Amino acid sequence: MDADALAPPDPDAEPEGSPGIASRFRGFLPVVVDVETAGFDARRHALLEIAAIIIRMDAAGRLMPGQTLSCHVLPFIGAELDPRALAFNKIDPDHPFRDAVSERDALRQVLTPIRKAVASQGCTRAILVGHNAHFDLGFLKAAVERTGFKRDPFHAFSVFDTVTLAGLAYGQTVLAKAAQAAGLGWDDGAAHSAIYDAEKTAALFCSVVNRWGELQHATGG
Repeated sequence: MDADALAPPDPDAEPEGSPGIASRFRGFLPVVVDVETAGFDARRHALLEIAAIIIRMDAAGRLMPGQTLSCHVLPFIGAELDPRALAFNKIDPDHPFRDAVSERDALRQVLTPIRKAVASQGCTRAILVGHNAHFDLGFLKAAVERTGFKRDPFHAFSVFDTVTLAGLAYGQTVLAKAAQAAGLGWDDGAAHSAIYDAEKTAALFCSVVNRWGELQHATGG
């Protein structure tokens, strides 16, 4: 028997017959990222959580959220913790069950699979999708710089920001209101965790792009 037939399916592989996500975004692979932090300054304040969701495309050319990657992160040495930020996201950096890892290990766990997905989809770079995306990109880049992490898969400055996309498609710029306007629902109790916010951002991004595709099809564009 062919050994490949026994191999587990690649979670990043697109369905057979898919038109290819690389051709949809000029060689970029969209990856949704959400970070939870101990403040607003990426160089001073700690990165505490990171979640990333690799976007996939089905055989009909519709986008869907794919694999989710996430880590709780230990504050880097010398990091500042703003009590107001911790009160907002309800993260206790010293909680014994947080199972947090160092920034370097977190980057390895999250970015290495993304880099593999970029290659497997025939893309040239990942492009960060986020709600206020430059905030998330700034903290990611600061962690990469602090740790000397090599081969960061993300474009250095280009992003897809769902604030802009949701404002265009639904007239809403706040993530909770945009998700509700898109019919995705919202749970205030679960919000402000990196995984939940990333999941909603991914669903919102796919909703906007798929809606645009439907409009193009309907008008013959």
